[in-house]
Amino acid sequence: MTVTWEERGWERLATGVGRCRLPGWDCTAGLVLGADTALMVDAGSSLAEGARLRAAAEELAGGRVTHLALTHAHFDHVFGAAAFAGAAVYAAVGAEAVLAGERDALRHDAVHHGLPAADAEEAALAPVPPRHLVSGERTLDLGGGRQVLLANVGPGHTAHDLVVLVPGEREVVFCGDLVEESGEPQAGPDAVPSRWPAALDRLLALGGEDALYVPGHGAVVDAAFVRRQRDALAARFGVS
Repeated sequence: MTVTWEERGWERLATGVGRCRLPGWDCTAGLVLGADTALMVDAGSSLAEGARLRAAAEELAGGRVTHLALTHAHFDHVFGAAAFAGAAVYAAVGAEAVLAGERDALRHDAVHHGLPAADAEEAALAPVPPRHLVSGERTLDLGGGRQVLLANVGPGHTAHDLVVLVPGEREVVFCGDLVEESGEPQAGPDAVPSRWPAALDRLLALGGEDALYVPGHGAVVDAAFVRRQRDALAARFGVS
């Protein structure tokens, strides 16, 4: 029997495209279905959360998760990646160095934000280095006429921000934390504030006025919301 997005507690955004909002940090995970393929966008904040995501995604897909795109190297988006064994992992160029070389910092940040120490330690000891690195734009063919565009539009929220654009009856753009709806965008020590507005300009140019923009945290928004957030960030950081 076919399982619907709603039955799994997911939000259907377009044909074969959906997302869920994870508990704890209201972090988004996305799913794009192809022909005998499935692309996961971000992996959750722990191995247990990643395993739950994979189980739900594979039930919706009717098969295994074949691809995983990591929008940026923050624990709440990547610490579940080891649960997706066998998937081809994509990220912006530079994210692989963060995941390989800054595991202690990621673990400390996770614990600081409330992840149990044992869960943070488990995830930090099981890194999944992205083997497919995006420096500009890369088209991913998922079969059955489904193609997605992976675009390295950063730096901004981090030095290595990747977005995922899904064409269709209405384009869906998974923005990572370049866009946040449930609170003010967070600019940590790895952010590049001077380049963030330009990253959002590139995101808007790729998605266009009619796209659905899926933030890293919060409800789905439109182009007008992204543009307002772009202008607010420019004012906040004193850039044009």
